[in-house]
Amino acid sequence: MQPPGFDRLDRRTRVQSGGMEIQFIASMAVITPDTAASARLYRDALGLPLEAAPGDDYLHSEDIDGSKHFGVWPLHQAAQACFGTDTWPVDRPVPQASVEFEVADEHAVQPAAEELRAAGFEILHDARTEPWGQTVARLQSPEGAVVGISFAPSLH
Repeated sequence: MQPPGFDRLDRRTRVQSGGMEIQFIASMAVITPDTAASARLYRDALGLPLEAAPGDDYLHSEDIDGSKHFGVWPLHQAAQACFGTDTWPVDRPVPQASVEFEVADEHAVQPAAEELRAAGFEILHDARTEPWGQTVARLQSPEGAVVGISFAPSLH
């Protein structure tokens, strides 16, 4: 059974009746207050091929079957990405996960954010282009997850 408001186009694409077209899940990440402890599970015990850029504690991989991108996102980086501060606001649930949904191009990100705002969701930040080229707008789900609507050129 499909959620209300969605029309099935094919096995991989659904279009929300409001106009936002989600193409695929671009990224899934756990959000961690302790990168070393999380690395012990995801990299060491599970054997996932996670790497970090020099001087960065964001662990990630694009080489896990069934996933475009999996990450272990430090909480301080999630706070910086969403609020411009290294600490998560005390008046918000501390997230444990992040998921990003990909749209067709960078010009579709802000209209998708506006559509979510019009549906009553609080947008943490409007569309912006990150230094690595991804355009993303984020909100926090009712469960506390960070949800991104994004376009990452490297995934196309």
